[in-house]
Amino acid sequence: MPVHTPAALPLAPAAAAAPMQPVWDEALLSRYDTNGPRYTSYPTALSFHDQFTPGDLTQALERSNASKRPLSLYVHVPFCRKICFYCACNKIATKNTALAEPYIARLDREMVLTARHLDTSRPVEQLHWGGGTPTFLSLNQMGDLIDRLDARFGLSSSADRDYAIEIDPREADVFTLRHLESLGFNRISLGVQDLSPLVQKAINRIQPRVLTETLMEEAHRLGFRSLNLDLIYGLPFQTEKSFANTLRQVIELNPARLSVFNYAHMPERFAPQRRINVDDLPGGEEKLAILRTTIEMLTAAGYVHIGMDHFARPDDSLAIAQREGSLQRNFQGYSSHAQCDLIGLGVSAISRIDDVYAQNPSDLARYEAALDQGQLATVRGIRLSDDDLIRRDVIERLMCNMGIDLTAVSQRWNIDAPRYFAPALERLQSAEQDGLLARSGDQLNATPMGRLLIRHIAMAFDTHLSGQTGQQYSKIV
Repeated sequence: MPVHTPAALPLAPAAAAAPMQPVWDEALLSRYDTNGPRYTSYPTALSFHDQFTPGDLTQALERSNASKRPLSLYVHVPFCRKICFYCACNKIATKNTALAEPYIARLDREMVLTARHLDTSRPVEQLHWGGGTPTFLSLNQMGDLIDRLDARFGLSSSADRDYAIEIDPREADVFTLRHLESLGFNRISLGVQDLSPLVQKAINRIQPRVLTETLMEEAHRLGFRSLNLDLIYGLPFQTEKSFANTLRQVIELNPARLSVFNYAHMPERFAPQRRINVDDLPGGEEKLAILRTTIEMLTAAGYVHIGMDHFARPDDSLAIAQREGSLQRNFQGYSSHAQCDLIGLGVSAISRIDDVYAQNPSDLARYEAALDQGQLATVRGIRLSDDDLIRRDVIERLMCNMGIDLTAVSQRWNIDAPRYFAPALERLQSAEQDGLLARSGDQLNATPMGRLLIRHIAMAFDTHLSGQTGQQYSKIV
């Protein structure tokens, strides 16, 4: 089977502007490796409250129409045939695909109730199916769900659309990909995690390389715009050497994007993780060595370190957006599209509409019961204050651009940003002294080492952390 080597993909002219590799300082990383938010939203979900009602969401939907912002749709498919022991997602273990039928019917009901309050002429620039395992659905069910989404919101045929789906290579084949392409999907994300058989057995995810390779070959042939592979470091029996072997194989496959997540072992919150023996997990030093090797190998192979756990080829839209200063961040990670209103559909899904976040229940029965009563399933959320909006902007720019221009912030929000954020800047003095942050006038930029600790830098601007315990968040590195 042909292999897509890195040399087959030309580098963009601006590739030379990619961030330099950090001067590695293990002691500094260890000192700052505290628990903290990932900032897929600000305020984070821990600040959502149950006084927020479905009525608050519908008002936000109606307010948002005046903006004419494009839409982003997220659909959560919670079903999995097998449970991976590391998983912290909201999922339901079953092999019965018939259970998806009533769920799709509830999703359609949620679409109808949502669309009543929306100007559906707004273009749907982004669509993302996550889970669980979206490819748990049969081909007919996938087609049915797409038809319902199109009927309620009007899906796009624009070449610039980002229509992505998460795929478990164990639950899909070339016919699945051909069907997804015919439905309008143009991006796929394949869960790999690790190619070591020893690691795969320990996490209950046996997945030979050929499964992933076959799908990637077909996806390239079909013309999917972007392929992402998900990896996880910090899993049982992983070592720097073993993960380097996985990385070498992944680089040979030449995905456009890579997500390399840090495994957070939190068995008290996520029951499947109780099947993992904590003694089999790599220690802190080994995890840092794995992270260092990951950055070095992917950078040497031509990937740009977008931020945190994301890497992309220089000519991928994520890398281009970062260079142009238009990169965005949402619950699905980084996005190359301009700011959209995000509508979350399905159990546990979160919406970001105008100045609110709204979340559906994590419990399937509660989600279904609300919709059966003819109302949206919103159970918690938050409406952002003016201060929240300003801080969200700053934190998002930090997470996306790895720096902030306080003069630009002052102009955007009609504030004196250096004075407004004086307490935050004071909290960052130690980070600046330690070489994580460089300040020149009103310009703050994370250094190469600071980019690895960008969550810590962002935390200085977060006023909602007070009263939240660190154990509610994962480790930064």
